[in-house]
Amino acid sequence: MPILAKSGPKVRYLPLDEIDPSPFQARQAFDAQELAGLALSIRQNGLLTPVSVRRMPSGRYQLVAGERRLRACKMAGMKRVPAILCQYDDDESAALGLLENMQRQGLNPFEQARGIRDVIARWNCTQSQAAERLGISQPALNNKLRLLSLSEEQQQLCLEKGLGERHARAVLRLPEGEPRSLALAVMARSGMNARQADEYVSRLLQEGQKSQRKVIPVIRDVRIFLNTVEKAVRTMKEAGVPAVAKRSEKEDYIEYLVRIPTSAVEKKSPPSQND
Repeated sequence: MPILAKSGPKVRYLPLDEIDPSPFQARQAFDAQELAGLALSIRQNGLLTPVSVRRMPSGRYQLVAGERRLRACKMAGMKRVPAILCQYDDDESAALGLLENMQRQGLNPFEQARGIRDVIARWNCTQSQAAERLGISQPALNNKLRLLSLSEEQQQLCLEKGLGERHARAVLRLPEGEPRSLALAVMARSGMNARQADEYVSRLLQEGQKSQRKVIPVIRDVRIFLNTVEKAVRTMKEAGVPAVAKRSEKEDYIEYLVRIPTSAVEKKSPPSQND
């Protein structure tokens, strides 16, 4: 008896105004020019890849995947769109939308990181478990999440100046705050590629280490000086000179006061011209 192939999911043509956007959409920015180009293609050829939706208790539909396509259909003036009806819960819907965007490279690195963070919180799972469920390596997932340690201003600088994920990851090796912002600004102004950005950060770190090493001998010299003063005062006392030394440490400085009686100082007359 021949085995009958299972039929694929049925495509339905749904009214566009009955489809609501996904609340789990990680993508925040949509390129207007790219949408206009896709809308033109849809007007000429139709929507070749259906969107995915799920039926809600209200009777309306909620988008699971295909936000960019849905927006382009609206721009193209379509009234109905081809859609695949899926039976997904909230967790599955959030994961599918994120995966589609990541596979299509529709998200910038920070949107990807926020999407991963959100599904981890929704699943209440470890990073290792999330990586397995999303089909990516754990180091790759960890690297994505680390990007969120950059401030909102630093993330926006990367996006506005066309700096990629490797640029952003390079500055994570620097201290938080201004050092990272300054490094990103230099990378953008100099047009550094990813390799040059890594090398630039390495140089900054090496220079910082050299500066720290230079401070150590200075501290040692000060201690040597203080020890020398104390030793000199002790030597004078042993020789019968009633010298007094008073040391006080303030918040910003160390004060050392040494008193030597003038009577103890040998006064010499200037040498004669006949000498």
